[in-house]
Amino acid sequence: MNIAIIGGTGYTGGNIAREALSRGWEVRSLSRNAPEHPLDGVEYLTGSYADPQVLAELTAGQDALIVAVHATTDDGTSVLLPHLPTIADAAANAGARLGVVGGAGSSFVAEGGPRLYDTPEFHDEWKPEATTHVKVLEWLAQNHPNGEGLSWFYVSPAALYGSYAPGEATGRYRTGGDLLVTKDDGSSEISGPDFALAFVDELADPKHENRRFTVGH
Repeated sequence: MNIAIIGGTGYTGGNIAREALSRGWEVRSLSRNAPEHPLDGVEYLTGSYADPQVLAELTAGQDALIVAVHATTDDGTSVLLPHLPTIADAAANAGARLGVVGGAGSSFVAEGGPRLYDTPEFHDEWKPEATTHVKVLEWLAQNHPNGEGLSWFYVSPAALYGSYAPGEATGRYRTGGDLLVTKDDGSSEISGPDFALAFVDELADPKHENRRFTVGH
């Protein structure tokens, strides 16, 4: 399989690239700057995902286009949502499946809600990113509900996830629908490699066509 990753030099994108390479897949990455520590076997491109020509080059000959970037800037300005139609068009034009790395905040903590970002434990400074990702998911569901013109999926990690909490690579994971994946003690976490494993497994064997699913240990 040939995959292209917007944000392939970041924490999640890098882990997805490693997992894909381990399966013998071809990996292409787009980022604003060249990586300090490139992975052998990855084709690195530099440029902006806001540029349709850059996206056309990135997606040419690819089976999947993965979005693994922040949805907002540090001051909370939305940067992904305004360009999502352009990204979706690039994937559709290339015949590539679109996979989006989402956030945990949009996951429901119980059937019918609330979402994680509406709970008292969710920090206010995290909410702009979380609410923007809800809009990203809503845009995909509203504009491509049945995969018409675009096949897509969206993955939300567990509550504790990121380079600040790398966790243990277990080679295992559990999935949920829209519900946050938690352990018996109520904790919710997933390591970078295991999130990437779940993501790449979905690419290899699609089980969540045109919808979101959650991942956790």
